[in-house]
Amino acid sequence: MSVESKEELQSGPVEAGGEEVDRGRGLILIVDDDRNHAEGSSDALELVGFRCDVATSGAEGISMLSRRQYDLVLTDLVMDEVDGMQILRQAQQINPFVAVVVFTGHATIETAVEALKRGAVDYLVKPLNIEGLRVRVERALEHQELVRVNRNLEERLDKRFGFEGIIGNSESLRKVIELCRQIAGTDVSVLITGENGTGKELIAQALHENSLRRNRPLVPLNCAALSPQLVESELFGHEKGAFTGANFQKKGRFEFSDRGTLFLDEVGDIPLETQVKLLRVLEDGKITRVGSNKPIKVDVRLISATNCEIETLIKDGSFREDLYYRLKVVTVHLPPLRERRQDIPLLLNHFIGEFSRAHKKPVREIEREAVNILNSYAWPGNIRELKHVVENMVVVSQGPVLAVENLPENIHQGEQRSSADVHSLLGVPLKEVEEVLIKATLEQVCGNRQEAASILGIGERTMYRKLKEYGLT
Repeated sequence: MSVESKEELQSGPVEAGGEEVDRGRGLILIVDDDRNHAEGSSDALELVGFRCDVATSGAEGISMLSRRQYDLVLTDLVMDEVDGMQILRQAQQINPFVAVVVFTGHATIETAVEALKRGAVDYLVKPLNIEGLRVRVERALEHQELVRVNRNLEERLDKRFGFEGIIGNSESLRKVIELCRQIAGTDVSVLITGENGTGKELIAQALHENSLRRNRPLVPLNCAALSPQLVESELFGHEKGAFTGANFQKKGRFEFSDRGTLFLDEVGDIPLETQVKLLRVLEDGKITRVGSNKPIKVDVRLISATNCEIETLIKDGSFREDLYYRLKVVTVHLPPLRERRQDIPLLLNHFIGEFSRAHKKPVREIEREAVNILNSYAWPGNIRELKHVVENMVVVSQGPVLAVENLPENIHQGEQRSSADVHSLLGVPLKEVEEVLIKATLEQVCGNRQEAASILGIGERTMYRKLKEYGLT
């Protein structure tokens, strides 16, 4: 320190606005083999409310780091045996939120850059000016607190919307999550495949929340829920008077998701004529509202999802192959629940906790026999079905333990017939099984095609296509 004397240090301001300075401003470790310099720095900082420990060697500094949690480490770079770079590395390993400021009397640009590259938040040169030291320390602590707040916020978001919120420990799911972590920060188009209820929308949400677009909207559109006439208007918007009923100008989902993410669920149900326009948007980044000739520039990341085999749709001419390859730059396939049964206990615990809180029920666990039945069930509706089953069980339960008698009747029936049914279908071509299933479902709902499609987990357009294929129209 441009070592002003001890008397000069003590003459500095101790009070602000007539009130004593807060003495809990942070715990600082000063590591310096120059004892006078270390103690002088400590005195200067303690006078303005910081608490300081002093280590006069690098080895002593590392020992103290292992015993106490510091807010900031102020360390000399050049010391015998254990130097400042080693202190920096050790401090970061022990506490990722600690701020580290380095100083030296042997300053070069190279050492400054290297220290900052390795994570130091500031770099000071001896001799240190007292007031400058105080300001730089305060700045470093403010910076690190901001980092801490942002990190905590990210962790909360990750638990709610990110990959930590995707429950399961099966190998197949871990591979999915690892792939998603790798691609989340990019702008590549992603196609999420999997049966209904496997969590495709959750994956889309996690990809968005872990991307650089997280501060912009994630806009969803279920393509299967719209008539062919409405899909184009929903995607691209329309001008007033563009068609009958267009009584006002309307922005489409592409405009609403500008600089964000557009999630197209059941993308296989988009009509062919709209597919052409969607492909054009992906190629040039411009949309044109229905009834307009004016192109509008948009910056959108596209995530799509489907529960059907798009390759089959391409073969029968209902989906464009060139669009398919633009949508699936990366494909994420979600396995059905029956292929990741080891995740069922984790999901059960999660849903029991969620619904016991939501319905103010004292449920804490589930009988082993009930778990065994749930494990053997086929789960055609996947995680969504499991979630509904658990909620039903929690609602009807009378005590802290979910019992076998709390299981819905269809689960009992499914468990009893699952083995026999599977064996009876062995050797039967898949198309024949599909046809029989569609016929049986239609009979169950008295021919209501919309309801049958919902039960089977497919879009209405897909249902109509299947009916035509099997001559059931």
